[in-house]
Amino acid sequence: MKSYFLNFYKTKIYQRLILGILSLLLVLFQSNFLSSYSSEDVDNNQGFPVVFNYITLFNIYQANGSLSAQERATIITRRLKTIANDSNIEITDDKFDIDDRGNVIVILFKNKTLITITADDAIAETTSRQDLAEQYFNTIKKALKSYRRERRPFYWVIGVIFTVISLLILLLILKIFDFIFPYMNSHLERWQGTLITSIRIKNVELLSAEKLTQIFKTLINTVRIIITFFILYIFVPIILGFFPQTRKIANILFDYLIKAITTVFSGLVGYLPNIFVVGVIIYLTYYILRFLKFIFNEIETGNLHFSGFYSEWAKPTYQLLSWLTIMLAAVFTFPYLPGFDSPAFKGVSAFAALLFTLGSTGVVSNTVSGLVLIYTRAFKISDRVKIGDAVGDVLEKNLLVTRIRTTKNVVITIPNSVIINSNVVNYSSLKRDLQRPLILHTTITLGYDIPWRKVHEVLIAAAHSTNYVLKTPLPFVLQTGLNDFYVSYEINAYTNESTKMAEIYSHLHQNIQDKCNEADIEILSPHYSAIRDGNHNTMPEDYLPENYTAPGFRLDPVTNLLNQNNHNHNSVNGSVESQ
Repeated sequence: MKSYFLNFYKTKIYQRLILGILSLLLVLFQSNFLSSYSSEDVDNNQGFPVVFNYITLFNIYQANGSLSAQERATIITRRLKTIANDSNIEITDDKFDIDDRGNVIVILFKNKTLITITADDAIAETTSRQDLAEQYFNTIKKALKSYRRERRPFYWVIGVIFTVISLLILLLILKIFDFIFPYMNSHLERWQGTLITSIRIKNVELLSAEKLTQIFKTLINTVRIIITFFILYIFVPIILGFFPQTRKIANILFDYLIKAITTVFSGLVGYLPNIFVVGVIIYLTYYILRFLKFIFNEIETGNLHFSGFYSEWAKPTYQLLSWLTIMLAAVFTFPYLPGFDSPAFKGVSAFAALLFTLGSTGVVSNTVSGLVLIYTRAFKISDRVKIGDAVGDVLEKNLLVTRIRTTKNVVITIPNSVIINSNVVNYSSLKRDLQRPLILHTTITLGYDIPWRKVHEVLIAAAHSTNYVLKTPLPFVLQTGLNDFYVSYEINAYTNESTKMAEIYSHLHQNIQDKCNEADIEILSPHYSAIRDGNHNTMPEDYLPENYTAPGFRLDPVTNLLNQNNHNHNSVNGSVESQ
């Protein structure tokens, strides 16, 4: 046994199994580290944006006096909109100014305060007040000038020109698609049967080359549709963004797209640790199943032995352990699946569990019964058995049902729960396990007027003349009863051919008839009555003397009456009792 485990140690299966276990330990350590790190308090405050002309200019993080950061951002936004919407105000560089008042820096427009920059604002932006003031000053001046410029009639002309250019680019891209994707499809058709071949498992064709080519074409067309839809979606906000009046809609569409991409990407990135854990569990499960298959294949072939564990238990035990391993892996995997904690997932799981509980009573009963039959070794495939009234050879046995083929070539399917509650007679197990032959027996009844020693000789001779009956051990006769009119004789014969029981019994009964006729033993029913004077003998004519004539009736000389002598003759019963 040690050599087999050493050989397994040298295989890649063992190495990958160890690697998978180390990976799982690494995942558990990493998850514990990340959970401990994520428990620390982290400031995720992003501030309050100052939005002007649908663009975020900067964020306000700190309060100033009685004004909160949000109130400051709202006031700054309102001041900028007031200046921009007043057509009487001309926006030029000389109207902007920066006033450093020592503890604060104020940005002015026409000597009116636009924004006050404090030391806390500089600390929040990790820069100096002067640099922060210069940055805000340039941003505000640029935003106000851009707002006025975009409202001029000439800007509409530029927007139309850009729109036409974008439309031409879109048409060019679609035209390129009309060339690229048909070109790829034509190459797929050329590769059919060469680079793209049928997928087969031995002689079974799972996917033909034609079907596989069609699948690739469908994938390419699907990719084309997705890319085209994505480009069209981007094209719309780009066009709307050329005009200030529709820029808000463009920003909304871009925000929808960015949010969708961000949600998917962040969800994917956030789910990566779970994907890694699920991958490790699947990896370990796969190689554990391979390890179990390796062990039980060795047991089944007889290369590996365990005391008290029979080779026929190897396959069902492997199937049972495989099922348990997969179920255990599923239990470990479910918490890492997306939506595991959602009410919908819990509701569906509870409903499925309820259906399984209500509908699996018979299945569980048959499965448990099947396990009992397997591990009690009640029968094996090809054994001749008798289950209830059904006699036949075992064709199949699994955890739910057992199928037997009767001597009339009728297949009977019997649930295992029925078998476990019935008597199972196995005619083949003794020969298979202990190398002992099966004893077949049948009973014959004959009258007291026939010597029992002669009956024994005749019955043993009949058994010796029967096909498939062993010469040794010798057949033997048991006298099983002394009845009112007859004696019961049971002939017992040994055979190794349990599957030919019907043929052996038929041949044995034929030989009993022949041997009894040859020994001048007349076979009658147990209570046969006949007027023997003037009646023909019941034996076949081939066994009677050539000059045999039926006797006449006798006349009583005293009474001159016709007397009939009734004789009761007891002979063969002809019934068969099988074990």
